[in-house]
Amino acid sequence: MPFYVVRGEIPHKRHTQFRRPDGQLYKEEVFGTKGFSGIQSILYHTYPPTAVRRVEGPVPVAYVPEEAGPLRHRHFWTKRLATEGHPIAARQYLLGNDDVLLGTCVATQSMDDFYKNGECDEILFIHEGTGTLESMFGYIEFRPGDYLVIPAGTIYKLVIDKPVRYLLIESASHIEVPRRYRNEFGQFLEHAPFCERDLRPPVYAAPVANEGEFPVRVKARGAITTLVLAHHPFDVVGWDGYVYPYAFNIEDFEPITGRIHLPPPVHQTFAGQNFVVCSFVPRLFDYHPEAIPVPYNHSNVDSDEVLYYVRGNFMSRRGVEVGSMTLHPSGIPHGPHPGTVEASLGKERTEELAVMVDTFRPLKVLKPALAVEDPNYMYSWL
Repeated sequence: MPFYVVRGEIPHKRHTQFRRPDGQLYKEEVFGTKGFSGIQSILYHTYPPTAVRRVEGPVPVAYVPEEAGPLRHRHFWTKRLATEGHPIAARQYLLGNDDVLLGTCVATQSMDDFYKNGECDEILFIHEGTGTLESMFGYIEFRPGDYLVIPAGTIYKLVIDKPVRYLLIESASHIEVPRRYRNEFGQFLEHAPFCERDLRPPVYAAPVANEGEFPVRVKARGAITTLVLAHHPFDVVGWDGYVYPYAFNIEDFEPITGRIHLPPPVHQTFAGQNFVVCSFVPRLFDYHPEAIPVPYNHSNVDSDEVLYYVRGNFMSRRGVEVGSMTLHPSGIPHGPHPGTVEASLGKERTEELAVMVDTFRPLKVLKPALAVEDPNYMYSWL
């Protein structure tokens, strides 16, 4: 995170005595990255976060790729996946490599347990529905269009108000705001398409200082282990620092436009190691008198391109629907569908809304995606 936040009560100095009303010490937890040399937050718990009654599992998490086939463009109708229910258990992983996993989820029930991704940062892009992300840092109410950025190690639960459909981006590296948007102090620069005012850190929540049995699913090392804690994990009276979950709504992304068509990096929103996340939002078209608004054919020989379609009429595509996910792999060119170039001439704006993920190492198609694949997509340019 690019800026400092404080919530609740904290002592004047780090690593000093901070006592509960009954005289006992609060339990300090340093929550950091890169072995104490990266950004961190410090949380103050009512009870020890290390108190575990039982350990259960592990339950292996398998990502089974398809058998190798010919190189080709792919299209998946993700809304046709049948699985729904628990906000974590209903996740369907569709594409992935060692840097990033991509999937979707339809969450129809609130969590009565807790979850922690012990290895990966997560982005949940809320496509449909509303609810609340509750965590040890507080709570964030979310709505359609929100990116929920959740640091690795965060214990959280999702409370569902209206059924939620979300795109999952699970990153083996830390999710960051692109470096070119920030100065040497971490502050957003004037040319950035969004700024600190657009980011929504957690709202402080009073600590839940309950004793009992509280199961936390921990995903790490290829499996999920359940730790049954002796105290509620949201017993934090205060915290401060630079690491915490936050929300950013795609509607607050201010598009960068020009006289002629600009390449996808102008849409970049987040960055991880070997991949980027971009936001395509409603915007004015290029204003050169002879501009061609749709993207040109291009061969990204060192990156795979994934597009997740949220709403609107995507100007360069035919045959996709809300919730479609396309994969254009490196090594072969892709571009606008026939007829879309001429149809775009003279138009002043687009109302498309989509999320793009470009990876710089090849993605594998995982078996759940095969059940909802469009077999004719590769030939849709004829």
